[in-house]
Amino acid sequence: MRIFTASLATETNTFSPVPTDMNAFKAAFYAGPGEHPDTPTLCSSVVPILRRRGREEGFTVIEGTSCWAEPAGLIQRQTYETLRDLILAELKAALPVDGVVLGLHGAMAAQGYDDPEGDFLARVRAIVGPDVLIAAEFDPHSHLTALRVANLDLMAAFLEFPHTDFEQRGEHVVELALRALRGEIKPVISTFDCRMITIFPTSREPMRSFVDRMQAMEGKGGVLSASVIHGFMAGDLPDMGTRIVVVTDNDKVKGDALAAQLGRELYSLRKTTAMPMFDTEAGLDQAIAMRAAHPEMPVTIADVWDNPGGGVAGDATYILRRMLNRGMDNFAVATIWDPIAVTFCHAAGEGAELSLRVGGKSGPEGGEPLDLRVTVMKVIDAGWQSFRNSRVTLGSVAVVRPVGTNIDIVLITSRTQTYEPDIFSNQGVDFAEKSYLLIKSTNHFYAGFQPISSEIVYIAAPTSYPTNPATTPYRKASLELWPRVADPLGLDV
Repeated sequence: MRIFTASLATETNTFSPVPTDMNAFKAAFYAGPGEHPDTPTLCSSVVPILRRRGREEGFTVIEGTSCWAEPAGLIQRQTYETLRDLILAELKAALPVDGVVLGLHGAMAAQGYDDPEGDFLARVRAIVGPDVLIAAEFDPHSHLTALRVANLDLMAAFLEFPHTDFEQRGEHVVELALRALRGEIKPVISTFDCRMITIFPTSREPMRSFVDRMQAMEGKGGVLSASVIHGFMAGDLPDMGTRIVVVTDNDKVKGDALAAQLGRELYSLRKTTAMPMFDTEAGLDQAIAMRAAHPEMPVTIADVWDNPGGGVAGDATYILRRMLNRGMDNFAVATIWDPIAVTFCHAAGEGAELSLRVGGKSGPEGGEPLDLRVTVMKVIDAGWQSFRNSRVTLGSVAVVRPVGTNIDIVLITSRTQTYEPDIFSNQGVDFAEKSYLLIKSTNHFYAGFQPISSEIVYIAAPTSYPTNPATTPYRKASLELWPRVADPLGLDV
């Protein structure tokens, strides 16, 4: 048995001012054939999993290129076509193969391509023919298109948000692919369009119970897999929106019915799934009150929408400025994307004191730059943080402290959201001794920060992210989705 595997992934915010080129992929994650580390990455876990399974079970795995760019704006056309054609050439060189198992994201968009994953999968199918199995793992913050479904034999998305299960779902996809190749199952994909777009954190109810019940269906009664495609509201694309995916063992009628049942149930929960968010002043009031009530651990403040994981720059200063203006002290910030400031700090060196313009460089939406007199506490050539078993680069890093304060600001050159508390400790910041931790992430931080926080406060501050799909000026996405339309499925009583 011969299986080809590769990964091509990023998440495209079509409203983002930050373009995506080849340098963006090479700066975040790029592994040529056979070069993927044994540890997984968010969208390429199937590659090391297949490598291990092939070694243990005696089948042949041919690895192609795996690459990931941090979420940002449209992919440069030449970049997408170059990476696509590179992997397709590797696939052609690997022929004949019995199966193709891919790590994709599902929310890519490139210049001239609204559906790069669909384009890629259609070309894979054209190379291998109709009888070769094609399987893929997806991020749930994606767009499900008919072209993708038509060219896939099986698929599954991560179930958890935060995405703590990307490795487990990679194992799930690989196991189903191997069972199909052994002739034990015949996977068939069913989908349902929920006609809505919102946020579905599984770190709280009602999504916690919904996902648990859905996952409990897998492996029973011919149901092989079930996934929620949350959708990605910052992607102005024709298929933007929430979908249900069910994979059955050769029972399309049952799969269609179950997908519709789950989709209607999720639709009925649409007004209750998002976590509560405060405006800036109310959120800071809440954080101060929680710190006074529970001084034993820091309060984590999430800058929800200035999240590089959603494709924005991650250099907004709005909440940080208000914390400074309100006299809040003894806190740490992770992170602000500012390559210029980092360059200045590295040139000055640890211990230097200098005037530094911080953040606010990508655009005016998240606030003006902060002009601070700082001490350079730490400079690091190659900073990093964890995300479960994955290692995420921060690029060159500088930690600065405004003079006369106990505030530590982590400045980075490789954009990424905050995942784990070691984004502080790896850079020499003792997060446990801080009163507040200001981080840039929507919910992926939750699994790491909940155990070390007395409270988590979500703040919806100004940003370039399109935060309200009811008013976002979409040009390509359907306007017949909730919350733009009160009841597009007509199910409310």
